[in-house]
Amino acid sequence: MIEKKNKVALPLTLGAAGLLIAGGAATYWFITQRNTGSGELPVGANIIPQTALMAVSVSTDPGQWQTLRQFGTPETQALVDQNLAQWRDRLLTANGYNYQKDIQPWVGRQATFAFLPSQTATPASPSPTLPAPTPGGQQSVVLVLPITNPGQAQQALSQPKTGAGTQWTQREYKGFQIRETQGAPTQNYSATVLDGRFLVVTTDPKITDQAIDTYKGGASLLNAPGYTAAFNKIGTNQAFANLYVNVPAAAAVASASSAVPVAPESLSQQIQGLTAAFSLQPQGIQVQSVAWLKPDSKKKYTVANAAKNMTNRLPAETLVMASGGNLKQLWEQYIQGANTATSPNLTNPQVLREGLQTQTGLDLDKDLLKWMDGEFSLALISNPQKAPTDLPAGLMFMVQASDRRAADKAFKQLDEVMAKRYNFKVNEVKVGNQSTITWSPALGGAIASHGWLDSNVAFLTVGAPVATSIIPKPATPLATSELFQSTVPAELKPNNGHFFIDVDRTLSSNLALIRLAPSSQVWAKAIQAIGVTGAISDERTTRYDVFVRLRQGNKPGPLPSPSTSTNETPSPTTSPTPSPDVSPTPSP
Repeated sequence: MIEKKNKVALPLTLGAAGLLIAGGAATYWFITQRNTGSGELPVGANIIPQTALMAVSVSTDPGQWQTLRQFGTPETQALVDQNLAQWRDRLLTANGYNYQKDIQPWVGRQATFAFLPSQTATPASPSPTLPAPTPGGQQSVVLVLPITNPGQAQQALSQPKTGAGTQWTQREYKGFQIRETQGAPTQNYSATVLDGRFLVVTTDPKITDQAIDTYKGGASLLNAPGYTAAFNKIGTNQAFANLYVNVPAAAAVASASSAVPVAPESLSQQIQGLTAAFSLQPQGIQVQSVAWLKPDSKKKYTVANAAKNMTNRLPAETLVMASGGNLKQLWEQYIQGANTATSPNLTNPQVLREGLQTQTGLDLDKDLLKWMDGEFSLALISNPQKAPTDLPAGLMFMVQASDRRAADKAFKQLDEVMAKRYNFKVNEVKVGNQSTITWSPALGGAIASHGWLDSNVAFLTVGAPVATSIIPKPATPLATSELFQSTVPAELKPNNGHFFIDVDRTLSSNLALIRLAPSSQVWAKAIQAIGVTGAISDERTTRYDVFVRLRQGNKPGPLPSPSTSTNETPSPTTSPTPSPDVSPTPSP
């Protein structure tokens, strides 16, 4: 019975919404004021309350979804199609609706889902989780659909297409007619139409009232600090999807069920919000994102986008790399937001300091980071051909030093520790006519080395002997390789560093430290490479451009038929029954 109520609730709500659309005054208002959003901001930004944890806007254009389905391997394409079919069947087909016939003719170019703290949850309830494809869950959900053709919307939605089974009522709030189902608290739906322009469906009547209050001038996403400015920086007009995260609110929800409380100084409590625009490109998915600090945050960024040369120092054989403009500065910013009180692992700066001190006798801040105030990189490089080792790759760390004498002193101390405490052989060898120090265990070949490039760039390698890949310089720099250039975004200039991973070669390298679960491997095989470029816009704003390069799949055909997709994921169904006679009271 519960499942049956859940099945019929949505069409009843949509049917009620169709009747609400028929209001003549609302239609006239819509015709004279056709704008369906706030400038180029995601649709519904003026309707969704400022307290929203997250808002996701997605394109309603079937062509964009068709483009998305073209990416991947045959296996991932089948999984994507299956998931899309399940969403279609649960939200539309099972309720008698067809997207192309009943929704597409009147809906605007975007639909927005927002998630708000539940208005009905008790303090003892578990922390909210993102809802399944059907509405519900412990977060309240708001769906905003812009209406571009009220007549077609009214015609398509006024008659529910499945049978009765859930009682529903009509009420009015501040001049807006609201239709609601009556059932279990987790299966209630509430719908209203705002001035003929927006269909708003929620999972909580209180949230519907809140959305109306917001639409009539209450605090909306438009009032969230930094929201409008962030979206203006990345543009949303042609995006396939847009994302907004209210970081403090989302962190509070996550912390409520966490065994480790979030410290007030933690980064999640310093950041105000994050926005992202996702666009479909011929070779993959482009993401432009902005994160910004709270207006009253004590944390501030140092605007110094100084990452320039590390991608030219690394070889094209690089599997994974991350670079930045100033390691010392990055560390100082990290410890501002790190949870030093409760975290026992290596993410705690104090744990790192104590571990290094115990193992080597070096002071992380005074002996190392003090002179590491230039650009840096950390990379995983595949083993050079004919290298005398079975190790498939080596780890390479490079950093520009501001004090060569201090750096040499630290390396000398490390050499002594490796020789005396760990019984390693410390030898000076020539690599490309350049002196390099190697550390070798008594029973095998060298497993680490360190040296200098251009007199002020120190390097340290661990694993395969990859120093030969950079001395005296790479035969083909990573920066000039075709895959890097076509994957890592180059629009942010100057920038504060990059991240790059050649997913294909990394997965095929059989590295012990990179082991994915079988289900994750399936999706990873659809990705060729990922590139990220970051920049500090100002003392409170950071910008990241991301590109996910995907495999080109087969030309997609029709989605699995409702009967096929239902059989693949069995779920209770209800047989259609005649629609109830819905005759709402006209608005006063």
